[in-house]
Amino acid sequence: MEIRSESVGLRSEKLGGSSPVIPRKRLQVWFIRVCSSILVWTCLVQLVAVGELWHPRFITGNYTSNGFLKVSCNGGLNQMRSAICDMVAVARLLNLTLVVPELDKTSFWADPSDFEDIFDVRHFIDSLRDEVRIVRRLPKRISKKYRHGVLEMPPVSWSNENYYLQQILPLFNKSKVLHFNRTDARLANNMIPLELQKLRCRVNFQALKFTPQIESLGHKLVHILHQRGPFMALHLRYEMDMLAFSGCTHGCKQEEAEELKRLRYAYPWWREKEINSVERRSQGLCPLTPEEAALVLQALGIDKETQIYVAAGEIYGSERRLAALRAAFPRIVRKETLLDPLELQQFQNHSSQMAALDFMVSVASNTFVPTYDGNMAKVVEGHRRYLGFKKTILLDRRKLVELLNLHQNGTLPWNEFTVAVREAHEKRMGQPIRRRVIPDKPKEEDYFYSNPQECLCEANNCDDLLGRGNSNSSSVP
Repeated sequence: MEIRSESVGLRSEKLGGSSPVIPRKRLQVWFIRVCSSILVWTCLVQLVAVGELWHPRFITGNYTSNGFLKVSCNGGLNQMRSAICDMVAVARLLNLTLVVPELDKTSFWADPSDFEDIFDVRHFIDSLRDEVRIVRRLPKRISKKYRHGVLEMPPVSWSNENYYLQQILPLFNKSKVLHFNRTDARLANNMIPLELQKLRCRVNFQALKFTPQIESLGHKLVHILHQRGPFMALHLRYEMDMLAFSGCTHGCKQEEAEELKRLRYAYPWWREKEINSVERRSQGLCPLTPEEAALVLQALGIDKETQIYVAAGEIYGSERRLAALRAAFPRIVRKETLLDPLELQQFQNHSSQMAALDFMVSVASNTFVPTYDGNMAKVVEGHRRYLGFKKTILLDRRKLVELLNLHQNGTLPWNEFTVAVREAHEKRMGQPIRRRVIPDKPKEEDYFYSNPQECLCEANNCDDLLGRGNSNSSSVP
């Protein structure tokens, strides 16, 4: 009996002692499960994040791509820049996947640069991910399917959304790839939905960031200039290509005028061959010569000791044509005089990359003065408006030619000349103003990128900033 009781006691102790063991094991299992779940979810989140870096996503609404849009930009850096903004807007309007644009390599400048040589392609894709799907190249399966060629065409210039919705979108029912082989000025300045206008601005001011190499050297240039004091950027568009294709030969020798004419004839794609230079100049359609620029800056009251950065390529006639400007303003500098030749070596023979440096300096300058209203002048003007309406002197070349002729033939004394020049430009300093609209004459109205008013104010305060009034029609001054 005693032995039995003892056995029973021992069994009871064992049973009683095992009761706390069971909860402990359950706790361990529960702990392992929780840790495993956390680990799995962490890995999943990381995989999604990595996946997004490689595969663009579209999170605004239900986005079903209607096809792929390839574009080949034409022209110089800033013409291509504007075109890229337009093509992103078109891709968004039509729910298309945009292939990273191809840049012009066959024009006068013959710059071999690809998109990624000038712009930060990863930033471009990522910063627009919530608006437009962008890929570096066509997927292999699509490339293979269309290896014998895709539908290729230039869209109609200055087109509005109806053209793209009614004429272009139906083309994707036949082919899932469309190639625009020209992109200059293919989207209207006005009568475009507000969200697309704002997207054009977003691409221009945020998505199109230069490569780190260009950004670094551009910031260095700006820093050097600011260390020396305030500076003016003079976009002196007196370059060989401009003079040849505009037919402007005022101030040139006879042999120079003949050389420019031969160059114009050498390019079959340039339609105008015979151009009356005197007539063109009197209409205000020629860039100011360096000598004229010197007189105008003096008349505007620019101090002789002002630091002037010449934002341009090689001036036609070289230093000989810059002599009068240097005599009037001795503190003239260029990127070639501010930087070590080795720093610019990587950009040599890449005109668009060199133009990007001039673009950065022009945007950052205290005052910007373009002597011709080409693409760079217009795009820089728009950037400076976006940055708070920085001072930009918009020269009235038609009026200036009239005044210059009178002054140079002795009819208009210097004092009267300076008064007339200043009066003509009182309201041409980059102040807030509504974009001028001329129905059915898009080439003559204000360019969207020179005054992107939709992006400079909100609807409720635009009248206060830009002034009241209907801007739907205007006449050319």
